[in-house]
Amino acid sequence: MRHRRVMHNEHLVGLVDMGSNGIRFSISDLSPPTSRILPTLYQDRLGISLYEAQHDPETGERIPIPDRTIKNVTAELRRFCLVCQEFGVAKDRIRIIATEATRTAVNSQEFRDHIKDRTGLTVEMLTPAQEGNIGAMGIVSSFASVRGLVMDLGGGSAQITWIIHEDGVVRTSPRVAISFPYGAAALTKRLADCEKAKDPEKAKQEFRQEIRTNFRNAYDELEIPPELIRHAEDEGGWHLYLSGGGFRGWGYLLLSESQVHGHRYPISIINGFKASRDELTDTERLKQVAQDAEKIFRVSDRRRYQVPAVAFLINALSNSLKIPPLDARFCQGGVREGFLFNQLPREIRAQDPIAVASAPFARVSAGHFKALLMSALPSPALGKAIPKTITHHHIEALANLMYYHSTNGKEIASVSALYCPISGVLSSAHGLSHSSRAKIALMLENRYEGELPPREAQFKHQVASILTPEEVWWCNYAGIVAWLIGQIYPTGAIGEKMRLWLSARFVDDLGKGGNKVGVELTISIRKSSASSVVKQEIDEDGDEDEDEDPLTGRVRVDSFAKNVAKVGKKKNWVGGRDGWGMAVKVVVAEQLSSV
Repeated sequence: MRHRRVMHNEHLVGLVDMGSNGIRFSISDLSPPTSRILPTLYQDRLGISLYEAQHDPETGERIPIPDRTIKNVTAELRRFCLVCQEFGVAKDRIRIIATEATRTAVNSQEFRDHIKDRTGLTVEMLTPAQEGNIGAMGIVSSFASVRGLVMDLGGGSAQITWIIHEDGVVRTSPRVAISFPYGAAALTKRLADCEKAKDPEKAKQEFRQEIRTNFRNAYDELEIPPELIRHAEDEGGWHLYLSGGGFRGWGYLLLSESQVHGHRYPISIINGFKASRDELTDTERLKQVAQDAEKIFRVSDRRRYQVPAVAFLINALSNSLKIPPLDARFCQGGVREGFLFNQLPREIRAQDPIAVASAPFARVSAGHFKALLMSALPSPALGKAIPKTITHHHIEALANLMYYHSTNGKEIASVSALYCPISGVLSSAHGLSHSSRAKIALMLENRYEGELPPREAQFKHQVASILTPEEVWWCNYAGIVAWLIGQIYPTGAIGEKMRLWLSARFVDDLGKGGNKVGVELTISIRKSSASSVVKQEIDEDGDEDEDEDPLTGRVRVDSFAKNVAKVGKKKNWVGGRDGWGMAVKVVVAEQLSSV
């Protein structure tokens, strides 16, 4: 039998993240146009803790990495090389990145030489500063923008720095990052040593003070810019961005708690999950949860065992900062994501993840549909404005995805559209916040008129709870405008002639009293070739005339306009008649010329 020869793809990268708590294998595709979101083709994990392997289980003394561990790791690396070969990854595009546990191992050189001899691959060891920089870039890759303090908690070490990331430009400390030997596994061992002291409580208090002192010194040494400090003061606290396995385990604990005891948080993706200060620092409750629960989603027994150590660190951190934390955003981005993201040019890093993730699903006229949708959003006036949190990137994603579910029947179209960013085609896209996922979900669901069965109606309510009522209403509005565009352009292509123009403004003459502020949306269509006599006939009998344009006839478009205007009815406001919303008046106009 002849075997197919796999062609190498220059955009594929095989990466081994040899961390302290586990070894992660991945193959990523950096092909344009989706390189910004670091698509993953393959991933696996070897649950070997190189940190624990270097400590005698009986005495706790530091020992070399055992021969058996070295052989097991090498065997997995050889297997990964074969997997890379099958995927078409060139040998020179396979990288092994090692951190604290390998860097400080007694027999580090022997370990790395053995890997080199058996696989032909060189283990690249990151210095503490490089590890901090790569971890920070992993966090940057996880969001469209970052502005705050960032921390990476691995097994052997922890890094802290500050980051401002906007439009592809990353600013961080001149020190890059400050590293401490406070990884989750290392902390667990230190706390175990404290328990063996003559006075365990005194030992733990001294250790806690050591951490606080080091964090306070780091706060000064990082040279945080005054503008970032003022931003934290104005916001009421620091935005923390947390990555690394130790913090992700804590995040999954919080995520799990948000989905039990009557709570039904709708998104089970750790990247972008946000916790308030009170939730983050409720360490005693989470320690109890970790101890009592039989099983916790995505929290291994090793991570569960390390929960008290992570709680210890979070308490020390929150009491060390001159400005307390406001909230924490958990990040999937780590060494893999940071290493890959760091290689991308600035113009790629500046791209918005939601726009990039949705691009492969765009129809040929998606750019024009984005322009139509944008023209349906009124400019600020009369003290009213669309929330700044709804950006043109969200509208671009809506334009890209607005036909993806159009082949589904009415019973499933809105349902599948609602789940699209959460467990559908965008679920694996890296770099999306939960709020962005929620916005696109609501826009797409309303694009199909929002008809949901009871179970999914409840799910929609949970998705909407991530956003403000104002954001939800505008998502509903954008979605129904997308429905209108879909009616006029059913194939997703403009064709030879434009059929539709939109414009919108805020007005203050709506409502029964003519004094309510709302949106006036104008739908402009081509002037009918039929005479004005035909329009009179339409008005009298309410039926479409056979001489009208079958797609943009006046009667048909008038019916579309009435459907769009329903989003402004009080019964459709977010929270009901006493909730958030505004009246919508839809005007249908004809262009002076049909040319």
